[in-house]
Amino acid sequence: MSEKELQEEEREALSSIYDGDDLFKEIDESTYQYKYGENNTNKSFVLEIKWGELYPNELPVINMDTFYNKHIVTHVKQKVVETLSNEAEQYLGMSMTYSLFEFLREKFEELINEQPDEPEKMGIEKLCISETEQQQGTFKKERKEQLTKAQKRRQWNRMDAKGEKPRGWNWVDIVKHLSQTGSKDEQPIS
Repeated sequence: MSEKELQEEEREALSSIYDGDDLFKEIDESTYQYKYGENNTNKSFVLEIKWGELYPNELPVINMDTFYNKHIVTHVKQKVVETLSNEAEQYLGMSMTYSLFEFLREKFEELINEQPDEPEKMGIEKLCISETEQQQGTFKKERKEQLTKAQKRRQWNRMDAKGEKPRGWNWVDIVKHLSQTGSKDEQPIS
């Protein structure tokens, strides 16, 4: 069988095995993720396995650098990748994604024990600072309309002491209006 046929066969097997499992995620045809540990705890992470063109005759790329894993310390990430890479070497030439996911499930407690229970306080402060810096950078301050002194004076003269326009500022001059339109009573005499 060719590599493509083996990949298609494994893809079908993975989708049937993990059907309905919320912890498993197929990113694309060659990238798969599985979440380990309790959700939203400091001792949980997502493992990503990406197949190359020659997979399963070559090792897949094992990735721990996902956004969800930002709280995992570097040496724990390296330990997980190194352990899985060593395990994957024995499966060269055959489907190994399911085997690697299950191997990590068995070794999870052993591999995650060096991860601190609480996030590092220094890291959280840096995270908060960087988030506020990003927020400040994304919001642009709205500029007020700049008026000249003459415009401000005219605007001030139109207002009374309370900052309101004077009574009747929009009234129509009735006499002027009627002189322009005429009254209804005036009918031409024929």
